[in-house]
Amino acid sequence: MEKVLLLGDEAIAQAALDAGLSGMYAYPGTPSTEIMEYIQSSEENSYPGIHKEWSSNEKTAIESALGMSYAGKRAMVAMKHVGLNVAADGFINSAITGVNGGLIIVSADDPSMHSSQNEQDSRFYGKFALVPCFEPSNQQEAYDMVFDAFELSEKYKLPVLFRITTRMAHSRATINLRPSLPQKKLFLPADPLQFVLLPAIARKRYKTLLSSYESLRYDPLISKYNIFTGGNKHDLGIIACGIANNYFLESAGESAGEFPLLKISAYPFPKEIIKEITGRCNEVLILEEGAPVVEEALRGILDEGIKIRGRLDGTVPRDGELNPAIVAKAMGFPLSFGQEVPSLVKMRPPSFCEGCGHADMFSALTEAIKPFGQGHVFSDIGCYTLGALPPYSAINSCVDMGASVTMAIGASDAGLFPSVAVIGDSTFTHSGMTGLLDAVVKNSPVTIIISDNSTTGMTGGQKSNATGRLEQICSGIGVQSEHIRVITPLRKNYTENVRIMKEEFDYKGVSVIIASRECIQTAIRRKRSENSIE
Repeated sequence: MEKVLLLGDEAIAQAALDAGLSGMYAYPGTPSTEIMEYIQSSEENSYPGIHKEWSSNEKTAIESALGMSYAGKRAMVAMKHVGLNVAADGFINSAITGVNGGLIIVSADDPSMHSSQNEQDSRFYGKFALVPCFEPSNQQEAYDMVFDAFELSEKYKLPVLFRITTRMAHSRATINLRPSLPQKKLFLPADPLQFVLLPAIARKRYKTLLSSYESLRYDPLISKYNIFTGGNKHDLGIIACGIANNYFLESAGESAGEFPLLKISAYPFPKEIIKEITGRCNEVLILEEGAPVVEEALRGILDEGIKIRGRLDGTVPRDGELNPAIVAKAMGFPLSFGQEVPSLVKMRPPSFCEGCGHADMFSALTEAIKPFGQGHVFSDIGCYTLGALPPYSAINSCVDMGASVTMAIGASDAGLFPSVAVIGDSTFTHSGMTGLLDAVVKNSPVTIIISDNSTTGMTGGQKSNATGRLEQICSGIGVQSEHIRVITPLRKNYTENVRIMKEEFDYKGVSVIIASRECIQTAIRRKRSENSIE
């Protein structure tokens, strides 16, 4: 059996390849990005005929994967947790349509918001949609679960949610690989109306979904990952979900075997497994990464005088990541700390890369908007969000993908003028185009600045579907050609760029300024690659 050292993301990707994957769909977002990147880097000779192109956004990704499943082949979708919000329409309804070929949706949560605008727990989505959810506790389990998730998906004709968190995604472990399975052959659904959600059909399929969800609780492909081990202690039992099990094992050390332990890594689970631990313990400590999903559910089941501790009563902090120190404190273990690491380098806020085009764009923007005062610029999510920090302090919002355009429209509706949106090229094709269409239909007095660096820069330089298409897209949506202005954000063009921005800010209609310059990091990598070929 071959062994390889892989990130959690890579273990999931490798498992999908080995399990007969035919289509991988994703939009880059930390901490999920490496799943697609690993599959894209896989040798074509080893895994031929796999679709592995980035999608414009998570909604298009999940719908494309559903189409692959419709054709009878196995598909996987990967996104970060906020991406599941974007994909929710297709995700929730895919539980009603069901699937044909196996379908796995990987959602990588980011507790502590290392690179995200919120904390949320994707397990809620699994419960809401009534689909099975896997939450691996280590990289080997993540690899093995993918095989079972595809099998479960095809057995129940349901999509499977695969929830991981940052530490699972970005830590490494040795994986024992399995023999590769062939891809499924193309076959269409036996029921030609399966994917037609007319109300009469959807009502029948929803009843089937409810029945299937109850059956899932007892299926061996799920129950094998929910394991109870008895200990000789009776004062405290541990319920550890997913990666929290590792934190418990590290904190408890050699004494871990003394505690009654219920490890939960797959959902839904039957309440009977809870009785095993509550039947012998006075208290139960619930450890889960993210929201108190299991804790809230068990407070309804365990109304028998059992004391439950966890995130809801403050034993574990309500926000942020778990770590061994938090778990040790919750269990009453003495905390030990090493020597304090001396501060050798003063902490500095993040900043644009030296030579970044976004920086030159903001330099011109801050000068052009100065006569109007503060509060006129709405931004989106990307490297350019650093424009909120000094020395620019240029933007006044960052909510979700595409919101810069629509918030600028709403503010202009309220009478704010000028109302300016700053959005990146990849984010524009992700979620900004529909907002621009709203602006065109209403002829809103807004200026949209597309800071185009021809890549998805914040997540490592993945392909941007906007590259080379922005002018045509804006023209096709209906922006007048004389108000689609293309500038090059360089210091030598500062005066000219300020002049163009001022002209468009004064225009009482829809205008688009495309500030186009290649990302400095991708330019460096491209030049190195070209030099190495020479």
